[in-house]
Amino acid sequence: METAVKEYVNKDMLIGDTIMQYPEAVYILMECGMGCVGCPASQMESLAEAAAVHGLDADEMVRYVNERLEEEFALKAENEAKKAATQAAN
Repeated sequence: METAVKEYVNKDMLIGDTIMQYPEAVYILMECGMGCVGCPASQMESLAEAAAVHGLDADEMVRYVNERLEEEFALKAENEAKKAATQAAN
């Protein structure tokens, strides 16, 4: 059975709001081919609008971003748990 991925972002979110809330999304969006995330004009563009400009499927892009964010957060949590365990052992 496939595990549902939490929805961190949706295609109606503005790029500026997305990267403010999830700074990790900058690199993930760039992986999708959206090198414009730093452009001032893009900050007021929705993820769907930006995807359309770049010829990307907005739903697929949002799914990918959410999957990658979940991976990033799981990795951070794992590293923090290891660090806490190491500190507790000392």
